[in-house]
Amino acid sequence: NTFGKPPWFDFVAKEYAACRESVGISDYSSFTKIDLWSKSNEVVYALQFICSNDVDVPVGSIIHTGMQNKHGGYENDCSLARLAENHYMMIAPTIQQTRCKVWLKKHLPPTVVISDVTSMFTALCIVGPFTRNLLSELTDTDLNPKNFPFFTYKLLDVGLANGIRTMNLTHTGELGYVLYIPNEFALHVYSSIIQAGEKYGLIHAGHYATRALRVEKFYAFWGQDLDTTTTPLECGRVWRVKFDKKVDFIGRDALLKQRDEGVKRMYLQLILEDHCADTDLWPWGGEPIYRNGKYVGMTTTTGYGYTFMKQV
Repeated sequence: NTFGKPPWFDFVAKEYAACRESVGISDYSSFTKIDLWSKSNEVVYALQFICSNDVDVPVGSIIHTGMQNKHGGYENDCSLARLAENHYMMIAPTIQQTRCKVWLKKHLPPTVVISDVTSMFTALCIVGPFTRNLLSELTDTDLNPKNFPFFTYKLLDVGLANGIRTMNLTHTGELGYVLYIPNEFALHVYSSIIQAGEKYGLIHAGHYATRALRVEKFYAFWGQDLDTTTTPLECGRVWRVKFDKKVDFIGRDALLKQRDEGVKRMYLQLILEDHCADTDLWPWGGEPIYRNGKYVGMTTTTGYGYTFMKQV
């Protein structure tokens, strides 16, 4: 039954458990990776204009931000790591690679250089409570939270490889790191992680496992849960919008108006209580939602919550 419990259920359960209890490793290479820089601070001012969050953060910091259109909807949802005073690395959804470059080129001045480095880096994500222990065996950098806190970036040497852009985040809600490795070092770093991870019970974790993790944590993804009509106020991300920053960003007026008038729809997390995973049909996204017999919306991303042991 292709609409019911999938044959990969138990395999994904093991991958999920590794990410929660030991170490999982995932390939994040398909994510869009774009470098943005300028000779002076033009890149900072330009990003302040197209981003709703405040990007003028200390070097080494990472922020999540939306790039809104004039109606307040998401044209892009991304992470920005400030590599240097006038140099940022943007991580965006895989399906945004061409689209976000068009948006950037439309709004950024010619003094800001846009470089698509997606194919230059292999991205490996290690997830789980023992990731710091594992990575500490492969690098001389102090990974103590005081030296390398959550949502920050460092350039690491791993094994015999150098120049690895490492971010202390996972996009799953679990502890871990994403390593952006120059392609020429990718096999060496991967092999080193696999070898060092044996004693920690490292397991390869695929898309379904990482999706289950982020669905349980109520993490929305652009293209699945968010689109150009979704605003930060509708999906619980108003805290990422800095209305009081000095530069008026695109969509600010529309979001202020919506804040004053109130939202008419919301992105919610629902759990199916009366559902048998073994015998009932599974939701896969796009199903209608009814309340008291009245249509009130539809599902976006769905997944089995292995901690809840319910459909989310």
